[in-house]
Amino acid sequence: MNLTLKVWRQDGPNDPGRFETYQASDVKDEMSFLEMLDVVNENLIEAGREPITFDSDCREGICGTCGLVIKGTAHGTHAATTTCEVRMRSFKDGETITVEPFRAGPFPIIKDLVVDRTAFDRIQQKGGYVSANVGSAPDGNAVPVPKHAADKAMDAASCIGCGACVAACPNASASLFVSAKISQLSWLPQGAPERGRRALAMVAQMDDEGFGDCSNHGECEAVCPKEISIENIARMRREFLKGAFRGA
Repeated sequence: MNLTLKVWRQDGPNDPGRFETYQASDVKDEMSFLEMLDVVNENLIEAGREPITFDSDCREGICGTCGLVIKGTAHGTHAATTTCEVRMRSFKDGETITVEPFRAGPFPIIKDLVVDRTAFDRIQQKGGYVSANVGSAPDGNAVPVPKHAADKAMDAASCIGCGACVAACPNASASLFVSAKISQLSWLPQGAPERGRRALAMVAQMDDEGFGDCSNHGECEAVCPKEISIENIARMRREFLKGAFRGA
């Protein structure tokens, strides 16, 4: 399979960017999208040219670092799939593929396809944890948790913080990410004592980072590789209002 790639290249945060065209030849169907980029980079290095800079780590769909916009969609057009899980068999021979970084003001471009997502870290540090020192891990049945609540908490906790929700949202809102981090603890008794303070602090930090407001477009849920539901956003809003009312 032979493909034409139009890749966003940008030398640094303050430099102008541009699309450059590359040819990907003899691409195997079983390759992942990142493996294909690896081969393109090997050819660029052999030719004495600057390789394409992009992020990756686990390449197993669990770390969230590989986010790219492929053909206009964060992580590509396959549902519930990270960039590293996209297989080249889904593309046609001779196809032209555009590859861009996640675009949002709070995610400044570092170089080429790499963006700075430390804004998510700062939001998490404002309250995405249980601060009480509970000692060693208790027995699994020591604190009864209804199955429904445990399932909801686990669903929210599956968020990998990749930032696709922000890249897809027309407002660059981080509401799906923040709501998942708030919801996963609000469903559990261990998170109850700090639930109001947590919601107020994390939402305030989200606003300080420059993320936009949620206007219920739903693109975030559509591109989320872990299929986080936007019902978590409604829960975040309830937790925020409760915290504000109680003066948490």
